[in-house]
Amino acid sequence: MTVLVVDGANVVGSRPDGWWRDRAGAAARLHGRLAVADTSYDEIVLVLEGQARSGVPQGTDGHLRTVHAARDGDTTIVSEARSARDEDTTVVVITADRALQQRVEALGCRTMSPSWLLDQIG
Repeated sequence: MTVLVVDGANVVGSRPDGWWRDRAGAAARLHGRLAVADTSYDEIVLVLEGQARSGVPQGTDGHLRTVHAARDGDTTIVSEARSARDEDTTVVVITADRALQQRVEALGCRTMSPSWLLDQIG
């Protein structure tokens, strides 16, 4: 099984497309792209925090599960990565945050950049 955990704030913040004026709308656009993405991942977990949470309800939509961070997104991302990680599961975390990358890599997860993900989902 393969699981992709997406740092929503980091991904939408990686491209200057006006996301800062409408964080909820940016989160909804990312969610929409992930929902229809043709990927090899069994599950995609989109972690949203702050104002972005109002753009997408928490829950599951096919292979995409949206999680609202109660506080900071990093803690929720680490928790989701840890929960998904077992001997038969490969977990890939999408973030450019170096400290977060180190935290999830210490759990045995791989990391990829937001630009890699955006290239994958068009």
